[in-house]
Amino acid sequence: MGKNKLQRFAENETFKNLVQPEFDAVFGCDYHLKGNWHASFFGNSKPIVLELGCGRGEYTVALGQKFPEKSFIGIDVKGARLWRGAKTATEDNMDNVGFLRTRIEFIRSLFGKDEVAELWITFPDPQLKKSRLKKRLTCSGFLNSYREFLAPDGIVHLKTDNQNLHFYTKKLLEENGMEILVATNDLYNSGMADEILSVKTKYEQDYLAKGMPITYLKFRIHGDKPLVEPADIEPFVI
Repeated sequence: MGKNKLQRFAENETFKNLVQPEFDAVFGCDYHLKGNWHASFFGNSKPIVLELGCGRGEYTVALGQKFPEKSFIGIDVKGARLWRGAKTATEDNMDNVGFLRTRIEFIRSLFGKDEVAELWITFPDPQLKKSRLKKRLTCSGFLNSYREFLAPDGIVHLKTDNQNLHFYTKKLLEENGMEILVATNDLYNSGMADEILSVKTKYEQDYLAKGMPITYLKFRIHGDKPLVEPADIEPFVI
C-alpha cells in the first residue's frame, strides 16, 4: 500500500464529517446512527440527500454548496477516494456535507424509514455481465432496499455514461409501474442540463472528452410491492 494512501487513511480518522463503521456494526444489525442522522450527525431537520458510489465526493460537495438548505452524505467503500471530499468539506467548513465509508449492501443497516429525501447514483459500475446483475445499484434488489428508507415522495437520480445501464433501469421501472419523471439518453443535447445536472465529476469529463453521451433518469419508487427484474433482460447484458 502506497505511503500516500496510508497518509490519507490516517487523516480520514481526524475528519468529523466522515463516518467509518466497523463491519460488525452494520452486518446483520442496525448502526447507531440509523434513524438518527438528523439529530446526532447534522444537528438539524434539513432533508437528507445521499450520493451512492460518490468516489472523491465531487458531486456531493457541489450539491452541498448549491443547496445549503439540505444535508448531503456521500457514500463509498474506498477510503482513499472519500478523503478528497471529506477534506474539501472540512476545509470549507461545510456543515451540511458528510461522508460514509461502507458497502451499499449494508445501506439498510444505516438509514431508517423515511429518513432520506433524495438519492443520487452517479456513474456507477454498470455490472453488465448477467452474473453480476445483483451488483447493479439499480437492480430490483437495491431499489427495494432504497425504498425502505426513502420518504414517500423521495426522488432517485441516475446519471451514467452507460446506455445499457440506462435502458435496463428504465425498462425495470416501466415493467414495475414506477413513476419516471425524466428520461434522456443524451443529457447535454436534450436541453435538460440545468445548473445541477451540469455538475461534472472527473469521470464524466473524461467520458465527454471521448464523445460519449451522458444519460439521465429521475424517478420515484412508490408502493410496497417488491420490484422484480424485467421479463427480458438479455438485450441489456453481456
